[in-house]
Amino acid sequence: MAAPLNLLNLEKVSKSYGVRPLLSEVSLGVGAGDRIGIVGRNGDGKSTLLRVMTGQEEADSGRVSQQRGLLMGFLHQGDTLDDTHTVREAVLGGRADHEWAADPRTREVVTELLAGIELDRAVVGLSGGERRRCSLASLLLGDDDLIVLDEPTNHLDVEAVAWLAQHLARRPSALVVVTHDRWFLDEVCQWTWEVHDGVVDVYEGGYAAFTLAKAERARQAAATEEKRQNLVRKELAWLRRGAPARTSKPKFRIEAANALIEDEPPPRDRLELEQFATQRLGKDVVDLEDVDLVRGERRLLERCTWRLGPGDRVGLVGVNGAGKTSVLNLVAGSVPPTAGRVKHGRTVALAHLTQAIDEVDPEARVLGTIERTRSEVRTLGGRDLSPTALLEQFGFTGDRLTARLGDLSGGERRRFQLLKLLLEEPNVLLLDEPTNDLDIETLRVLEDFLDSWPGTLVVVSHDRYFLERVTDATWALLGDGQVSLLPRGVDEYLERRSAMLAAAEAAASAPSVASAAPAASSAASAPTAALRAKAGSAEERAARKTLARLDKRLEKIAEREAELNAAVLEAASDHEALARISAELSTLAAEKDDVEAEWLEAAELLE
Repeated sequence: MAAPLNLLNLEKVSKSYGVRPLLSEVSLGVGAGDRIGIVGRNGDGKSTLLRVMTGQEEADSGRVSQQRGLLMGFLHQGDTLDDTHTVREAVLGGRADHEWAADPRTREVVTELLAGIELDRAVVGLSGGERRRCSLASLLLGDDDLIVLDEPTNHLDVEAVAWLAQHLARRPSALVVVTHDRWFLDEVCQWTWEVHDGVVDVYEGGYAAFTLAKAERARQAAATEEKRQNLVRKELAWLRRGAPARTSKPKFRIEAANALIEDEPPPRDRLELEQFATQRLGKDVVDLEDVDLVRGERRLLERCTWRLGPGDRVGLVGVNGAGKTSVLNLVAGSVPPTAGRVKHGRTVALAHLTQAIDEVDPEARVLGTIERTRSEVRTLGGRDLSPTALLEQFGFTGDRLTARLGDLSGGERRRFQLLKLLLEEPNVLLLDEPTNDLDIETLRVLEDFLDSWPGTLVVVSHDRYFLERVTDATWALLGDGQVSLLPRGVDEYLERRSAMLAAAEAAASAPSVASAAPAASSAASAPTAALRAKAGSAEERAARKTLARLDKRLEKIAEREAELNAAVLEAASDHEALARISAELSTLAAEKDDVEAEWLEAAELLE
């Protein structure tokens, strides 16, 4: 049987900016149903490859061809939303609630991505995260043959990232995605493309398979033991210790790659680090005692007690808006508790990486600023590192070592901010979304650095891989005013969130016009005996007659709503007619609410 034709092809494509070639005679293809992840350092050409593939930019040479009639959706790192539209117009094309809610796929996307966003709110007033969710929802509601995503997990919490991975894995569309989220790559992608030095290397499998295959290729190409030692051995060791599913499906031979890490020690010696942390920090670090925390009208914490000890490595998770950043600010002392107290140990030297990028002197130079912060760093193992060596590890090489701070990109400024913070040698480190704008290579360096860092660490991140890699315990904000320990980590968090949402949906569910009694009886919780009518009683017969009458009334309301919605389209230019129709629709909606409430009361008697 012939292989399916490619949806999109690149033939000897080259693209340069100035004198720097980002793509050099690259030939690739995307087939129907392929799910491809693109990785590489910031600035190596990942986004450029996407723009050339999709026709956003012209190639300098070579040919880009698409299958005739190809439907392609593209999620940019920015957004193309029209500020004059409402969310309903931008995402749903202006469809009324009963229209989009009737489509299971549309309902799922809106429920997951637009939860908490008022559909009739103007786009112009949305936050960056809300705009990102609207752009992603609009794209996923289409029927594209090929979906191209540039950093889709930005601004999404752990729960939303997990849903997005499941959603994309179920879709029949082909997918090309640029992301630094390694867990997401493993869950979704069947192929990995690595962009580097103007070329694109192709690997089968997700991130774990890519890492092992890359090590195997490097092992085969290495001529000396010195080269072998420079492979990503710690990363391989971590993957081997992780979930078995990560390495269960690679199609290449991994025994040779595993041989590289037979003698690799654990990423960190917890006992040694905790002993060192105890010497530096003392017994007490940060204690929250009977704390209440109120922000605006929301009570985030209520009589909460939470203690951070020396050497604790904690990940804090929760949905967007749960209060994770506020809790970090509380621990840092930048926000006072509404009630209770926050106690810091006397030896605490705390550093806090916020989501905001610090203001800097635009004329200052990268290397000079770091040298003024610290002239030399000694690791826990006794190794001395110069500022230049540290900067090179964090991606500042060549002319970027002496670049003006004002000329740095957003990702470079984030790396610089993080390195400067680490050089201050804190013993308590709070990291709020530290993986934002960092590529996978820089994340590896950061993880390696934190492996030998002996202090107390609290991380808020949507990057599940990073959380599992650098922390030893997971705590969650679940909306009950407490900080809860999750012994099984993010998996337990997602299970508990799913159970909470299911319970809330069951409690709030009302019968639809179509489902009537069966839906209500299956979703509603068991009523008490006091509310249940006796079998064969006059009360039971009356309740059944009431339900039959209300079912007919709901059907008539639904028919009239359909007629009025059709009339809206016909009277699009008649403002007086539209006003009359709108008033009648509002009256019908109020009547429908009253009828459904009466229906529920009658249904309870028959449970």
